Amino acid sequence: MLSRVAERVYWQARYLERVENTARLLNVFSNLLLDLPGRTKLGWRALVRITGTTDLYATRYNIATESNLARFLIADDCDASICSMLSMARENARTTREVMPTEAFERINDLHYYTQSAAGSAVARSARNEMLEHIIERCQQIFGMLAGTMSRDAGYTFIRMGRALERADMVTRIVDVGARKLFAYPDKGSVAPRFPEPYEGILWMNVLRSQSAYQMYRQHVRRRVNGEDVVRFLLQDGEFPRATIHNLTTIGKVLPKLPNNAAVAELVEEAQRQVMQSQVADLVEHGLTDYIDRLQIRFAAIHEAITQTWFLPRN
Repeated sequence: MLSRVAERVYWQARYLERVENTARLLNVFSNLLLDLPGRTKLGWRALVRITGTTDLYATRYNIATESNLARFLIADDCDASICSMLSMARENARTTREVMPTEAFERINDLHYYTQSAAGSAVARSARNEMLEHIIERCQQIFGMLAGTMSRDAGYTFIRMGRALERADMVTRIVDVGARKLFAYPDKGSVAPRFPEPYEGILWMNVLRSQSAYQMYRQHVRRRVNGEDVVRFLLQDGEFPRATIHNLTTIGKVLPKLPNNAAVAELVEEAQRQVMQSQVADLVEHGLTDYIDRLQIRFAAIHEAITQTWFLPRN
C-alpha cells in the first residue's frame, strides 16, 4: 500500500470518528438542559475545551452561547466543524476508492451532502437534535459496513488504528473536562462551586451518555453514578469498546499486521501501562487533569510515530 493511501485511509477513519463524537457531545449537552433546573447555568465553553479549539473559537466569537457553539461545531468554515470534517473525510475516501468498498464511499458522500444542506437550520435545538442523531447513526453504519466488507489487510488496519486512537483521545478529553465539573462551569470567572447532589450525578450520567456508556456502566459497576467509578469505567474497562484501554489494546492487536511497528508498539504499551496502573481514586481527588494531559501527550506521540513510520517518505 502506498504511504499516501495509508495516510488518507487513517485520517478518513479519524475524521469520521471525530464527527460522531462531536455530534454525540452536542446532542447530550443539549439534552442536559432538560435534566437540570432552569436556574442552572451551563458552561457551553466546556465543548470548546473538549475539542481543543479554545483559541480558534476566540477568534470568531466573543461569548460562548448555545447558538454560537452550535454554529461553530456544526457549520463554520473551520477544521473543528462537523461540516468541514465530513468534507475532509469525503475527500480522503474519494481518493482511496480503490482500497475500500464503493458503497462506503457512497454513504460518506451522502452524509456529507445531507449535513451541508441541514447545517443552516441546526442552530434551532429541535432541528439540531434530529440532524445530530442522523449523523451518529450514519457514522455507525459506515464503520459497520467497513467492518463487514473489507479484507483484514493493511487498509483496514489503518482504519482500525485511526478510529481507535481518535476514540481513546476523545474519551480522555471528556473525562478531563468532566473532572473540572464539565457542565457546571460558568462562562466567566473562576471555578464554579461543587454541584450538590443529585445534580452532580446527572452531570456524570450525561458524561456516560455522551459515549453511549450509561447502560453498560449500570450492568457492570452496579453502583450509583459517581465521578470516581465513571472515570475508572471510561479509562480502564477493557471490555467496553469506547474505553481508553480497550482502544489502546485494539491498536496493539492490529500493529503486527504492519511492518516496522516496533516504535509504535512500544509507545502503545507505555500508554497502556499508564492507564492501567493509575490509582483513579487518588487522581479524582488530586491531579486528574494533569494526568489526562500527560496521557494526551502520549497519544500525540503515538500519532507522530505512526506518521513517521508509515506516512512520511524515507531518506
